[in-house]
Amino acid sequence: MGTEQLFPRDRVTVMGVLNATPDSFSDGGRLLDEFGAASPDRVLAAARALTDSGAHMLDVGGESTRPGAAAVSVQEEIDRTAGVIELLAGEFDVPISIDSRRAPVALAALGAGARLVNDVSGLFSDPDLAGVVADAGAVLILGHMRGTPATMQRDPHYADVLEEVAGELEASVGRARTAGVPSRNLVVDPGIGFGKRFEDNLELLAHLGWLKGRLGLPVMVGASRKAFLGTITGDPVAEREQASHAACAVAAFTGADAVRVHDAAGAWRAAAVGRAIGSARRKELP
Repeated sequence: MGTEQLFPRDRVTVMGVLNATPDSFSDGGRLLDEFGAASPDRVLAAARALTDSGAHMLDVGGESTRPGAAAVSVQEEIDRTAGVIELLAGEFDVPISIDSRRAPVALAALGAGARLVNDVSGLFSDPDLAGVVADAGAVLILGHMRGTPATMQRDPHYADVLEEVAGELEASVGRARTAGVPSRNLVVDPGIGFGKRFEDNLELLAHLGWLKGRLGLPVMVGASRKAFLGTITGDPVAEREQASHAACAVAAFTGADAVRVHDAAGAWRAAAVGRAIGSARRKELP
């Protein structure tokens, strides 16, 4: 099942976030029990809340990728995610994604029932990940990030953020295709908040249609609760939901095919409005 089925053109696909981590920037620890392991009851309740609110798919993460986050071992990431994915795949009909940069984690997740791999590094962390995805016939989401989560916000700089992000995503797409992942199974993500300055995030959001046209692939955006929204509104992380919904509407208006969010109910409504208004634009007008 490729992107035409998972990311149909008649909607903005909503991917709901489930982080089985203690330290993710927004929701770290909420799925864990008192011993630090994922609680099945909490996982199922959170997943049900997302799907009942409109999430079309779920994205499970076992390593925080917030700015400054330290890497965890491959085995720890597998331990955090494989069981959660198996549980979700047995209880829900929606597609499950693994949010990971590493091939062994993706392999375990796909074996547990995941159908997508969301690599925020665009194959720059582990080039072997593309082969794992190709062998499984899964969908690969290629994100843009310079450096690692621990280093990406140390004085990022772009002379032309649109051209540079597009060019680096093209390189990621080339690596994926060379490894055997067909174009019909590829999605790109400009990496809002991943090694970007405030103004870079805004420029990328404003030109998603250009990016989609340049790469010829569906575009996913993950702006939910991120720091640039707090810069605009002054809100702390826990109070950025309204700003996140506004970003979803803008992303859909400018061309996003999918949004990755923490709150599905507000996100799908905002994205639906943005998509409808964007579709009403007259092509011949500036």
